Amino acid sequence: MQSYVNGSFHDADDPALRVEDAGFQHAVGLFETFQVHRGRPFRLDAHLARLAGSAATLGLAADMAVAPLVAAVEETIRHNGIDRARCRLTVTAGTVSLLRADPRGGGPAEAVAVKQTVAIVPQPPTIWEPSLFEDGVAVTIHGPAANPFDDTAGHKTLNYWQRLRSLRRAAAQGAAEAIWLNVSNHLASGCVSNLLLVKDGVLLSPFARGEEEPGALPAPVLPGVTRQLLLEAAADAGLAARKRMLTIDDLLDADEVMLTNSGWGVLPVVRVEKKPIGDGRVGPATQRLRKAWSDAVAAETAEPG
Repeated sequence: MQSYVNGSFHDADDPALRVEDAGFQHAVGLFETFQVHRGRPFRLDAHLARLAGSAATLGLAADMAVAPLVAAVEETIRHNGIDRARCRLTVTAGTVSLLRADPRGGGPAEAVAVKQTVAIVPQPPTIWEPSLFEDGVAVTIHGPAANPFDDTAGHKTLNYWQRLRSLRRAAAQGAAEAIWLNVSNHLASGCVSNLLLVKDGVLLSPFARGEEEPGALPAPVLPGVTRQLLLEAAADAGLAARKRMLTIDDLLDADEVMLTNSGWGVLPVVRVEKKPIGDGRVGPATQRLRKAWSDAVAAETAEPG
């Protein structure tokens, strides 16, 4: 499949990006990963709304136009004849020089017209081992890695180095994910996922960015698209849903634990390091929520009519 870069299509080995691009030079950019089913992107509107909101908050674009991004995604799907795929949409600051400043300390020396780089990379869908969802996975505890005082925390920026290092350490211990804590030792999220617990019939989630209680520290947690789907689906799955500060004790004492992202959907967790969760098997609430996610994907990407 060919990738879309600023209005044209390129093979994977084509030199389509400039080496001066701020995304390459300084990791200044944002991305979204979404699934395509039956030629239709799943919850693209939610992904692009999050992207545009982060772009405005972080200064990438004050008013990012979403319609051209939708058109680019649709063009990419059409150009490649995609039925099923995993797509990543990346928007960088382009070739703007972030170091061009007034040497007198008065701010930028001149106004710089910024043209963002837009890239859409479609890839074959990941085929997950069924045992991951039937038997569940283990996770490790990484420690206080999520920093609420980092302005980029809770946004899907290009800088994933720390997350990938955490994942590598988790994999070395036989775990699928590493759970990050914030600086107050409350649960934050996985490296590449949101964390949800079930206790006594209640679906529990740490606060995500923008959901904090008055006076609380900023939440360094991405407001996940799949996480939001499950919180909305909880009632139909026989669960109440609640967002609050959660501790390691809440995690270890949970009846069920799951991780969510747009790649695997809902991934059951049955062990935290050496400690089983519940009876050490995938629980019924997790199964119901995974079905709710699967049903939503099927319904929202079905042929019209």
